[in-house]
Parts: sequence; structure tokens; C-alpha cells
Amino acid sequence: MNVDGWSQTLGAGPLLLIALGAVVVLLLLIIGLKVHAFPALILVSLLTAAAAGIPMGSIVDVVTQGFGTTLGTVALLVGLGAMLGALLESSGGSRSLAHRLVHVFGEKRAPLALGIASLLFGFPIFFDAGLVVMLPVVFSVARWVGGSMLLYGIPAVGAFSVMHVFVPPHPGPVTASSFFHADLGVLLLVGLVVAIPTWYLSAYLFGKFVGKRVDLPVPQTMGVAESRDVEEPPHWMAVVGILLLPMILIFANTGLSALSDAGVLGEGVSDQPWYEFVVMLGETPVALLVTLMVALVVFGWRKGLRKKQAQDLLEGALPKVCSVILITGAGGMFGGVLQASGIGDALASSLSGLGIPLILAGFIISATLRVVQGSATVALTTTAGLISSGVAAAGYNEFQLAPMVVAVAAGSVVLSHFNDSGFWLVGNLLDMDEITTLKVWTVMETLIGVVGFVLALGVFGLGSLG
Repeated sequence: MNVDGWSQTLGAGPLLLIALGAVVVLLLLIIGLKVHAFPALILVSLLTAAAAGIPMGSIVDVVTQGFGTTLGTVALLVGLGAMLGALLESSGGSRSLAHRLVHVFGEKRAPLALGIASLLFGFPIFFDAGLVVMLPVVFSVARWVGGSMLLYGIPAVGAFSVMHVFVPPHPGPVTASSFFHADLGVLLLVGLVVAIPTWYLSAYLFGKFVGKRVDLPVPQTMGVAESRDVEEPPHWMAVVGILLLPMILIFANTGLSALSDAGVLGEGVSDQPWYEFVVMLGETPVALLVTLMVALVVFGWRKGLRKKQAQDLLEGALPKVCSVILITGAGGMFGGVLQASGIGDALASSLSGLGIPLILAGFIISATLRVVQGSATVALTTTAGLISSGVAAAGYNEFQLAPMVVAVAAGSVVLSHFNDSGFWLVGNLLDMDEITTLKVWTVMETLIGVVGFVLALGVFGLGSLG
């Protein structure tokens, strides 16, 4: 956010030192002194805002806006997802689908099955929404087959991440493509070419590696543990239908919006009531709400669950995720302070004159901005804006512009840490402490960024031959 009547006077050097100091203090509070992450993040956000020179009268507004913006996105998704997860768990639906996946793929290939399913679900669904919908199935497979939950969770989490980072219609690559005037069809093709092998190397194989070394039990974050067999669990196809419902609704939203923007649907269609209704249904919170209500009918009332029992079941799902929501909001608060302080802008201006190839400069600038201020979206859009004129002057063809987008997107995910709300969301949903989250989530995201950039560089080289 911009603070009215105030502009940053500190240079890039002091601002970077402030950002580094803030992260060090967070490490000391959370890991060294064992302070809970929620008050620690609030305290460090306030201190960082003051150190960066934000006027005292505006600090609380900056902090609460960062907190509220993140909550506006996360709270609805996690809350509705937790309720949906509780229904899937209590009805036996998660176990039904888990059994089917393991029956088809075999126990040894269960992580692969979960990863492939998550890649498919992750095509139209944003990262956090897809994650909360898929986690109950992941947990059920982990409980049944056994072993560290990371063996099953990392391939699924990584699948949603790579799709969100590299593949349209997700907002990051779409936004960058608009800066570079890249063709979305070519970007979709290149994004998939990069995303799938990146997932296999950075999430599936890494999940197998870390799952053998870190024994993490299955958490109860997204619902109750399935300690009993349900007499008549839902058919696995009904469960798949429920999981596909938000994907279909969201895909209808993005598909119609893309067709309208391209002029395929003709003038005035976007003002039609049916168009507005379909687009509204496809907004992620609305799509999850519709899915929850359908699941309540299919897995609750039709299975003999009384309305009061269903109400208690959904109510019981919320306390488990309150900590997740609050800590994630506080992480967004910290990132918002770093953005409002001008740290990212100062760093971007100092990096814009790098005398290196544009594709490498895009990756480095995006990665640096990501590490400093936390938001992948800010890192990506800022970088794309900085180098867009250079990209336009270079005269790249479509098969060079698309990997340019992917390279910048790859930089925007590396080294996710305390200033990234996703760090806290994943860590808390998987019930990992901060050190384990750094070892698992941060490393996986960095692998996704580095491997994705290397593959994009290869595609860029091939495109230059055309």
C-alpha cells in the first residue's frame, strides 16, 4: 500500500539491512526464544515499519491492511476447505477415494497417484484452494499406506505449486505475459513443458527423499482422524465428482473471461446476466461454498446425518484451522510492511541495470525481490515491468517470449520464508514447525524455481533457433 503524504528517503542499502535484520529477529524470536509465530510476526512487522521510517500515525494502518488483505484471501478458502475436509473424512469419502487410488496405482505408487491427481486439479484451481480440497485425500492415503506424511504430501503440494507458478490461467504467468505481449496459447504449451518435469524432479523425487528422512505423522488439521470404518462410505466416483465441481466452476470463470477478453464471444456478452452469474459462481470462494453445500447434501443429509450433527461437524472443523488463518494473515502483514516501506522498489531500481542476458536478469531480479519482500505476485509483476521495454526491443519470437515469462515466474518462488504467507499456510496445514518448514517447503520451492528456470532457458535456446 502507499502511505499518503510519505515517500521513502532511505537508499537500497539501509532498506536491505532493515529487511535482513527483521528476518534475523524473527528467527531469534520463533526458533531461539520459542515465541509463538503470531505475536512474533506482529511485533517484527511493527518494528520493521518504524525502522523503515513509515510515519508512526500510519504504521497501524499499514500493518492491519496487510493482515486484512491476506485474510480476505485465505480465511474464506481455509475455512470452507476445512469444513469440506471434515465432511469428506467423517463420511468415509476420503478413504473411499484413497483406497481406489492405491488399488489402481499400488501402494508403492501412491505418492505418484496423488501428485498426478493434484496436477490435474491444479490446472484451473489456485494453489491454496486446491490444497485445502486435496489434503483430506492425501491424509487418508498416508494413514492407510503408512510412512511419513511428507512422502505423500510433498508431491501433492508441489503439483499445485508448479501449476500455479508456470501455467495459465493462473494470475502470475497471465500478468507477466501481458507485460511481454506473449501469446497465451504458446505460454500454456511452454508452461506445461516446464511444469511437469519440474514437478517430477522438485516435488515427487524430493518428496521421496525427504519422506525417508523426516518422519512426520499425519495431522488432524483438515478434519477428524478416520479411526473407524464407515458402514456405507460414498462411492469413490461421487468423491471425484465433488472434487471436480470447484475445478469446473473455476474453469468456467477463467475460460469465459479469457474468451470475452479475446473478443470471441462478441460485444456486450460480459454484461449479460448469465455471463455474470457463471463468472460469479467461478470465483474461488463461491465455488468452494457451492461445493461444500453439495457435499453436505451428498455426504451428510443423504447418508442419514441429522442437521444438528452436520452443524456440529462443520463447527468442529473451524477451531483446527484458526491458528492456520491467523498465522498466515500475520505472515501477509509482515510482507505488506516490507512492500509499503519501499524495500522492493529500492532493490528493483538498483538491479535494473544488470549487464547480463535478459532472461537471466529477469530470474535474478524476480528471485531477489521475492526473498526481500515475500510476495511472488509483486516480485513477478515488478520484474516484468522493469524488463518489458528491453524484451520489446530485443524482438523475440513467441517461443522466446513464453520462456521469458516462465523464467521470471520461476524466480518469484525461490526461497519462500517468513515473509511469505504461503510459508505459514503450508507449514501449519501440514503441522510442521518452522525449522521443518524451512527444510521442506523452502527447499522444494527453491528447487521448483531453479529447475523451472533451467528448463525455461533450454526452451528459450530452442526458440532462438526457429
